[in-house]
This record gives sequence, C-alpha cells and structure tokens, in this order.
Amino acid sequence: MGKGFFNVPVAINEPVKSYAPGSPERDAVLEAYSTMWNSHIDVPLYINGKHITTGDTKTMSAPHDHQHVVGTYHLAEKTHVESAISTALEARHEWANLPWEQRAGIFLKAAELIAGPYRAKINAATMIAQSKTVHQAEIDAACELIDFLRFNVQFMTDIYHEQPESTSDAWNRLEYRPLEGFVYAVTPFNFTAIAGNLPACMALMGNVVVWKPSDSQIYSAKVIMDVFEEAGVPPGVINVVFGDPVMITDTIMDSPDFSGLHFTGSTFIFKELWKKIGNNIHNYKTYPRIVGETGGKDFIIAHKTANAKQVATAISRGAFEFQGQKCSAASRAYVPSNLWDEVKNYVIEDVKSFKMGSPADLENFITAVIHEGSFDKLAKYIDQAKTDSDAEIIVGGNYDKSKGYFIEPTVIVTTNPKYSTMCTELFGPVITIYVYDENAYSETLKLVDETSEYALTGAVLATDRYAIQEATKALQNCAGNFYINDKPTGAVVGQQPFGGARASGTNDKAGSALNLLRWVSPRMIKETFVTPTDYRYPFLGE
Repeated sequence: MGKGFFNVPVAINEPVKSYAPGSPERDAVLEAYSTMWNSHIDVPLYINGKHITTGDTKTMSAPHDHQHVVGTYHLAEKTHVESAISTALEARHEWANLPWEQRAGIFLKAAELIAGPYRAKINAATMIAQSKTVHQAEIDAACELIDFLRFNVQFMTDIYHEQPESTSDAWNRLEYRPLEGFVYAVTPFNFTAIAGNLPACMALMGNVVVWKPSDSQIYSAKVIMDVFEEAGVPPGVINVVFGDPVMITDTIMDSPDFSGLHFTGSTFIFKELWKKIGNNIHNYKTYPRIVGETGGKDFIIAHKTANAKQVATAISRGAFEFQGQKCSAASRAYVPSNLWDEVKNYVIEDVKSFKMGSPADLENFITAVIHEGSFDKLAKYIDQAKTDSDAEIIVGGNYDKSKGYFIEPTVIVTTNPKYSTMCTELFGPVITIYVYDENAYSETLKLVDETSEYALTGAVLATDRYAIQEATKALQNCAGNFYINDKPTGAVVGQQPFGGARASGTNDKAGSALNLLRWVSPRMIKETFVTPTDYRYPFLGE
C-alpha cells in the first residue's frame, strides 16, 4: 500500500459567534436549551464502547434552579473501574499501533461535529449544567474545545517532525511512543473544553484513558462522549466512570499499569494524588507522568499611568465573567491612589448595571455559582468582610440560594494587603482591592509576588513602558500567563498556552505541543548501514 508524508489541515481558531438578537445561532441554542431543559436524560458509564447502567444513580440539577432535575447519572462500583482499566489495556494493542493519521482523522472529525451539528447542544448543556451565559458557553464548550482538537493534531505533527541529525553511515530516527499502560484524566466543572481536552489529547498521542469528570459537569460530559463516539473513537480507548472519587482513584492508582495523571482541579486534591502516586511508586511498571493545573489567586496591578476606564473594565470582566469561576479569574487588584476614585466609580457603575439570573435569559451577565458548597463558602467570606474593620464592601454583598445559588458580584476594598480575601482562593464573583500609594509601585510589585502561594495568571496596566518592564521582571515567577494592558483571563489555544507554577500546577501549558510531549515516551532508533566486523580501532595499531 502506498504511503506519504501527510499534511494535516492548518489549524485555525474557531470564530466566536455573536448570538445577537435575530441571529440563527441564537435561535438554535435557545431551542436546544428549551428541549433539554424539558427533557430528562439518563447518563450511563461508558466502558469498552458500551453504555453501562448500574441502578445506583444521582440526580443532576441546574445551579440557577437547583430544584429542577434535568437528569440522572449512574455510579460506578469498583468492578466497573477495574473493567475500564482492563478494557483500556486491551484496546491499547490496536490503538497504539494505529497509524497517526487515522487518530488525527477521528479528532478532526470531532472538532467539525462540535462546530456544526453539536454546537447548539453542547453550548446548551453547558448553560444548563454549569450556569454559563451563552457567550461563556460559546467561547468554552464550542470554540475552545474545537481549537484544542484542531491544534492538537497540528502540534502532534510538529512533534513527529522533530528528528535528530543523521549521517551517511547511520539513519537516526526518533519514535514518539504512547506511554506504556493506561492514563487517568480527572477534569473540573468549570470548562467543558478542559473536560474534553484532557482525555482527548492523551488519546490522540496513542494512549488509552480512564476519565472521571466532575460530578457537576456530567451533563455536558455526556455530549462530549456522544461526539467522540460519533467521530469514531474505538471502544476501550476513552472510558468514562462516575462516582466515589476516592474509590475510583485508589483502584486506578493501585494498578501497576497506571502510567499518567492529567488533572485539572483543586490544589489540595492534586497534592493528595501526587502523594498517593509517590506512596505506590514501587508498584508501577514505569514512572507515571503527572500533569496538573490547579488553583489561582490571580491579580491585576495598575500603574499610576494606567487608563482608569481600562483598569475598571479589566476588573469587571476579569473578576465577574462566569461568576469568577475561572482558574484565571481576577480575584485581587492593586490600584494606585491617584486613580482610585475614578476606577471605583467605573467599577460600581459596571457592577450595578449587571443583570443576574438564568442563562436562558440572554440579557443576563451573571448567573449562579456551581453548587451549595461554593455558595456557602462565598457567603461566609462576604459576611466576614461586613464585620471586619479593615475591609469594606463597596458594591454587591448580597446572596440568595432559595431558587439558585446566586451570589451578587462583590467588591471588597481593604486597607490590609494581606487581608484573607487577598490571599485565599474563593472561586466566585468576589474581588478584593488594595489601594496603594501611587509612588510605591516597586514595593507593591514585591507585595503582589509574595502575597499568594499561587502563580497562574496576572495582569499589569500602564502606559509607562518602564513600569511595564519593571512589572514583567518583578512578577516573572508569580504568573505563568502574564497579560499587559488586558484582563488576566481568556487564553486562546495556539496563541496563549495556558498554565502556572507554584501551587497552580506543573505549568505544562495546555493548548501547546509542550503538553502533548508529556504523553509520549520517545524511542531512539539508530540504523547502521555498514556494520563493523572487527573490534579493533586504529589507535590499537603498533
């Protein structure tokens, strides 16, 4: 059979649709939302290409209307997890040996299914399950997931093209093998795209996967699996289990064939998983790869030369889009005294103009936080700020969970740069602002660097290029993604590879070839053309 050096389609970022009144995409997503809202789905486990129901179920409800049940999902027992592992290992024999262009074709097809027939459905599912506005659903569940799938194929070919030098005597070839064994994907509630990308990018490189989505994202995870199934992902390559996270993780990490963890979630859980892997290290056939993107306490610092309206917009968008539930969301800001009054007025004006409610009403900018646990945590910190002498709530501060888990966008101003909400990750629509002396910029940069254990994203706003350079250098270790004159959110696949260090993760940069390199084990092959027949070297001559 003839072969060739195949060129994949050039990856381009999927255009974001507007959902403006009267647009066809607006009508389509609202129709899908209504249909899904008034239906009841049953989500099975997905093991070896089969839909497995266990009879042990939990219900799924929308955060903005927690009494409304949209479906149920089935919980795995230990035997199901063991089956997922064994069938993955069996599937590996064929999948790892499938020509790369066949794997590429599957995930390129998945991208086009999401771009076309599944777009309204995956966006509506994300609006219902995660309470995202249509815009936030579009840039996540549709565009970013499409981008991951397209660009990962391009990155894969870029990796394969990286080859060592050869000579006329020997041909040197680098083979990018999948990891031996199986890998484990643990994904968060807040981004449907991340949930789809973590198992998909590993499978693309020839690995077989056991995937455990967040309990709060199963509704849209079901759509992802429907897409993968229709795109032609073979049975056993990506297996999906729900249920007790400790039981599932212990079962997976007890297997000697466990070879990698791809994780996005809380810092504490990631550290616990790392420790569990370390405790089991003598049982494994290979050293497992560990990749994690975890928490953040992301910052905005404005210089005295910044534009006040731009600073306010960076705060309003960076802190409050998707209710501050992005790993990259701005949750602390440092504003110079000369700009404060103007910035304060703009921010208050913005927040008071926000409409809040169900994402089914496309006029709403704010919806609900993900679940009651998150609501209660945020309410506790807001109540504390109301009583503390070194904190003041200048806008927001109210909350109500009678129908949905609604927290008003809240701005706390503190006189204490180490106030609790300047340091603690809240993961909600709350930002704390410290007003610093306009002439203490250098000292404040040091404060930004030292205040948080995290190092995910951050932003500086200034018109003075010397001030920008000073911040870029001073803050080099406290933000893996650093933004100049912008908000600290909105990384785009292929443009801003995403990840942070310190307690924010391993900084393996999702949306780049750097991440895919973690899921291969290179093998160097040297082929010598004229093989020596005498052990003697010239230096041995008399």
